[in-house]
Amino acid sequence: MSQLAIHNPANGEQIAAVPADDAASVAAKTARARAAQPAWAARPLAERKACIERFRACVVRDLESLAATMTRETGKPIKMSRNELNGLLGRLDFFVGMVEPVTATETVYEEGGMKERIEHVPLGVVGNISAWNYPWFVGCNVIVPALLTGNAVLYKPSEYATLTGLEIARLLHEAGVPDDVFIALVGTGPVGAALLEQKIDGLFFTGSYATGARIAQAVGSRFMKLQLELGGKDPTYVCDDADPKAAAESLADGAMYNTGQSCCSVERIYVHEKNYDAFVATFVDTVKGFKTGDPMSEDTYIGAITRAPQLDVLDAQVADAKAKGARLHTGGQRLPGPGNWYAATVLSNVDHGMEVMKEESFGPIIGIQKVSGDAEAVRLMNDTRYGLTAGVYTPDGKRAQALMSQVNAGSLYWNCCDRVSPRLPWSGFGDSGVGLTLSTYGIEAFTRPRAWHLRSP
Repeated sequence: MSQLAIHNPANGEQIAAVPADDAASVAAKTARARAAQPAWAARPLAERKACIERFRACVVRDLESLAATMTRETGKPIKMSRNELNGLLGRLDFFVGMVEPVTATETVYEEGGMKERIEHVPLGVVGNISAWNYPWFVGCNVIVPALLTGNAVLYKPSEYATLTGLEIARLLHEAGVPDDVFIALVGTGPVGAALLEQKIDGLFFTGSYATGARIAQAVGSRFMKLQLELGGKDPTYVCDDADPKAAAESLADGAMYNTGQSCCSVERIYVHEKNYDAFVATFVDTVKGFKTGDPMSEDTYIGAITRAPQLDVLDAQVADAKAKGARLHTGGQRLPGPGNWYAATVLSNVDHGMEVMKEESFGPIIGIQKVSGDAEAVRLMNDTRYGLTAGVYTPDGKRAQALMSQVNAGSLYWNCCDRVSPRLPWSGFGDSGVGLTLSTYGIEAFTRPRAWHLRSP
């Protein structure tokens, strides 16, 4: 059996080698999941909920070691790894608390001996090809509601978060989820491709637009449930009446948290000309105060770039922007030493002729553009093929809502950014994908509504 080597992006060292799947093992695991799913679906919901509650307790018990594993294989600063795991607990509580009312059978009509009823049944066997940047969040957004609603899950973690994926599997099995109901698939792209060849009932993917498009083409004629959570080029507008200092400090965190490797990281900032100079000055000072260093250090804010190829993307965006007249305030280059490191980078005097304002960066880099007013800001915010998140900073709530209602985005933020709630749906417009996770809709997504027409004799 082949091995998948796991490397630490902070220093390039190999930290593990784990057995990898191939087409034959993926097919065998799919058959096991298919055979096991009916018995899992037949178990009382209370038993499935109890498994997830025990899983939650295991996460709490092992939180420090789980955080360290995530940091070693992704380069995420250790404080942010802990934040992710602690934040996961509320999501688990939401799914466990809401699955019963969301999936309860409902009688919608009863008259003259005729009854109409809606039942929610599981999809069956669900495939999940997941992401590395928030492996616990992104994975469990699919895994947990899928299991709670009676599905079996074939879970392929990103090859950049494999050890975390195997930890998720270990804890779910310890919590009582049968081995054949939740099965991890280990490997790179060919393993994901092998999963797409299987007879599954739903495919849930989180990752890049390019990979999402290939998945859609591969499974499009099979009419399975398909959900694609893709990228974004998330804009924010700072109005003329906003506090430029407060907005700059908030948005610096929104752009640079998790080393900018978030789907909802702030990636484009538009600032009214009245506030532009003050905003840029505070923003640059704030970013310069973020410490780059060993991800295992408690005071590190900027960690390693998880995927080495992304360094080329960041280099190219900086070079393109500078060549076209952008001003580089800080950063703009790789950092010396082993591992994948890029300096936190701030560019001003940018425009939409530059790649940094058009294509996803997924790193610690931001462009700040001056605008003359609301109309120009809205036009530029919508000048994108993506539509994941967007935000407005202003003390005027009515103005903010009026502006945001014109922006094509799945999540809208007023005076905040880079925030996800289990109570709200996570979805996107355009090339940011199809379908959703989280909220009650993100539980329903793993079921089929089945109609019952019942006439009594």
